[in-house]
Amino acid sequence: MQIARVETYPLLYTLGQPYGDANGYKKYRTCFLIRIITNSGTEGWGEAVDWLPTLEKGFSERIIPYLLGKRATDRLSIVSTIAKWHQRAAVAVSMALTEIVAKEAGLSLCELWGGALHSSIPVYASFQSYSDREDWPLHSVRLVEAQIHNGFRMVKVKVGGRCWQEDRRHIERLKASIPESVQVALDANQSYDLATARKWEQVFSRYGNWLWMEEPMPMERTEEYVKLRAALSVPLAGGENLIRCNQFLPLLKNGAVDLIQPDPVHSEGIDSYRENLTIGRNFGHRVSPHVYDGSLARLYAICSQACLPAWSKMDGDKIEPVEWDVMENPFTELFPIKLQGGLAVVPDGIGIGVEPDWRIINALRWDGSAYV
Repeated sequence: MQIARVETYPLLYTLGQPYGDANGYKKYRTCFLIRIITNSGTEGWGEAVDWLPTLEKGFSERIIPYLLGKRATDRLSIVSTIAKWHQRAAVAVSMALTEIVAKEAGLSLCELWGGALHSSIPVYASFQSYSDREDWPLHSVRLVEAQIHNGFRMVKVKVGGRCWQEDRRHIERLKASIPESVQVALDANQSYDLATARKWEQVFSRYGNWLWMEEPMPMERTEEYVKLRAALSVPLAGGENLIRCNQFLPLLKNGAVDLIQPDPVHSEGIDSYRENLTIGRNFGHRVSPHVYDGSLARLYAICSQACLPAWSKMDGDKIEPVEWDVMENPFTELFPIKLQGGLAVVPDGIGIGVEPDWRIINALRWDGSAYV
């Protein structure tokens, strides 16, 4: 079972209105898909996140020539080699080869990994709260209200992109506008120092139903996270940009966070990503995957979560939620997963269990022109 052909599908979508977080506004959304086909006709899909020209050039000039003729079952050695060249490209190859093996065996992803322990996974609606509108706080609240109406019972909104007082008014307006049964996470994208992050306890102590506070400070400040964790009444979460298990270890060993948030596209492959989930469990920590970019990456996160044992016997078989992008982004629907009342139904078909939406691929294929 040798790799006979590799196709690339760089996709670009320009947003109607920019939106963003503490790092600034997004003007477009991108997606880079690959399809690996073997000499037996079995195909597998992969997804990478980076600047499209970099990925297209890297695959066409180096990665595809390397892949052709390789045995599709030699996934670990292939991915390890590509990760030395381009870590995020290795993730896409890992996904595609994993699906090929599952299809050849006649198994779903979860069956390949030992069987699903959960048939559905809770998801939270993930928002980019900032826009260039003068009434951005009101607009943000209305977006959240609309998704609560659509069935989401958990949401994540952004802070850290405005002064603390302005962000506080936004969050207080939000809490006053949504049911108390809806849980809220705040994501600061590492924008605060310790003193400013501590100020959020003034807000946390006034309300219930918080999910967590996500990455309030740079993640390398382990000792400050330990201090902040002791000062806040809500869980601390982080780790979306950490790649390997050893990068999570300081957070876990020092008790710096309550939840770790590995991201499939920021790992060195799906096997490495699942190791990151396992290390969180081994330290007795909750694991809630970050997966803002990528419909296929989200599918892999959901299937991986489905095979993860429950965090605590006190919660029965309850499993931690996975991020679900609800902003303007057509790539969210590339690999459709059924939602039922804030729960994602785990695909159980052969391979990844779903087919890509070719209408989106054909309509949004990047033409190679410059974009900013």
